[in-house]
Order: sequence, then C-alpha cells, then structure tokens
Amino acid sequence: MTDGNRDFIIIVGKLVLISAVAAALLGITYVPTQAQLKINTEQARVQKLSEVMPQAATFDPVYGDTIINEDGDKEILYYIAKDGSGNLIGYAFFKQQPGAQDVIEVAGGVTSDFGKITGMSVLSHAETPGLGAKIIEPAFKGQFKDIPLSQLKLSSSGGSIDSITGATISSQAVIDALGSKVESIKKAEG
Repeated sequence: MTDGNRDFIIIVGKLVLISAVAAALLGITYVPTQAQLKINTEQARVQKLSEVMPQAATFDPVYGDTIINEDGDKEILYYIAKDGSGNLIGYAFFKQQPGAQDVIEVAGGVTSDFGKITGMSVLSHAETPGLGAKIIEPAFKGQFKDIPLSQLKLSSSGGSIDSITGATISSQAVIDALGSKVESIKKAEG
C-alpha cells in the first residue's frame, strides 16, 4: 500500500469516526430536547390563552376523538375558561386559518353567552413583513378586545375591525378564524 492510499484511508477513517460520534450525541440529546420542546410549546399556548382571556383562572380542555400523535394524545377542540371560584366565564381556543401567504394560527376567547370576543393573539404566521405581518401589532390586536360578536367584521363590511392597509386578506383571515371557531364551539356547547 502506498503512502497516499494509507493517508486516504486514515482521513476517511477519522471522518467516519467523527460522524459516528456526532450521530450518537445527536441521538442522545434528541429525546430530552423533544420533551422540553413539548413542555415549552404547551406553556406558550397557555400564556396565549391567558392573554386573550385574562380574567380566567383555569382552562379545562375539551377533547375530540382524533388522536394527534404516537403518544395517543387526543386533539383539544377548545378550552372551558373558569374564574377563581370555578364559574364558567367563557371559552378559549386556537384556530388555524389560511392567510395571504401561509396558515395563520390565532388564539381567541369568547364570553360564555357568546356575546363578545374577549381578545385575540397570533401564535404563528408567515405573512408579508411590513404588511400582513402587522396582524401581531397591538394596534390591530387591540381591536378584538371585548368586541361584540355581531361587530366581528371588517369596517368596510359594516363591522368594527379596521383592516391593515394592503393586507385585507390577512385581516379577514383573522376574523374568519375567530368567527368560525366561535360558531363550532357554540354548536358543541348548544
């Protein structure tokens, strides 16, 4: 064997060894980080529920029949919001809705009589920066605080929500997400 072949084999051997060690380290850290990621995601979702319904002390999940992962977890349809005394004060929820660029996921709340939206917050979106992305700004989100459900429309359609200039589709997507989810909760609780 020549020196050139021997050097080549040594280099390849070192690369294989480094790759094997890196793969083992990734495998060892994958499980704990996935568990922590799940915990962090759930904590962020609970925080969003508290933002849209700050008067609630607890949020009791209402489960559907659909199993959403290999752990056997069922889909959460919405949450029953209760005050500190355990009285029903409303319902909180998450809803995904197609926007102008991609899916928008919003958190929302509605009073127990389905009369008012208590608030809205955006969990995720991929809307155009400077336009549709303004759905996360306080000026837009603030319009949804304690708004009568009958006024949950764009002002151009006779409602109380001013759309974002140049981003009517994103604005309408948020309204549609809230309205459709409230209707499905109303049917389920009716």
